[in-house]
Amino acid sequence: MLLLVVRRNTAWGNHRMSEGEGMIRRLFLLLLCGLIVGCSGSADKKPSTLAPADFDEAAMDAAIERARSEVDQFIAKFERGEGSQFAVKVPIEDGDHTEHFWLTNIRYEDGVFHGEIGNEPGVVKTVKLGQEWSIPKQEITDWIYMDDGRMYGNYTIRPLLDSMPPAQAKHIRRILAEDEVAEE
Repeated sequence: MLLLVVRRNTAWGNHRMSEGEGMIRRLFLLLLCGLIVGCSGSADKKPSTLAPADFDEAAMDAAIERARSEVDQFIAKFERGEGSQFAVKVPIEDGDHTEHFWLTNIRYEDGVFHGEIGNEPGVVKTVKLGQEWSIPKQEITDWIYMDDGRMYGNYTIRPLLDSMPPAQAKHIRRILAEDEVAEE
């Protein structure tokens, strides 16, 4: 089970959530727990949390580059506490395998994100859920935060939408923001 600890300004505090907020929370937790982008090498049995192999790799590479090019805007929002549920995606290698994890409960200091592995490993065996991890900002592969019911960032989910069950993809599309970051 994922315990998501939010740094500041959470919309999920002790107040009673509306039906819409509850749906957004469930969807956000699903994304953090279950959508791991990419795996290199071969594995005997693929975990259900791994992304399908039939996504557009060029689109995924472009999504990662976009996230990296906008990371300073994300950091500015994070440091000002504008939004909630901030996380960054990190690639972790184990031999010939690479798996991408959401780093939750993040801190940012001197160009480095620190936080906790936010989902169970599917392929790599060198990390576990809740383990502390650090990564330089230029090595992240995505970032995400919520603001006013909209999901910003999470660019690596977009190349996967066409391969998802239609209902799941519809829910994600409904809350994805088109802009890089929420208006200043």
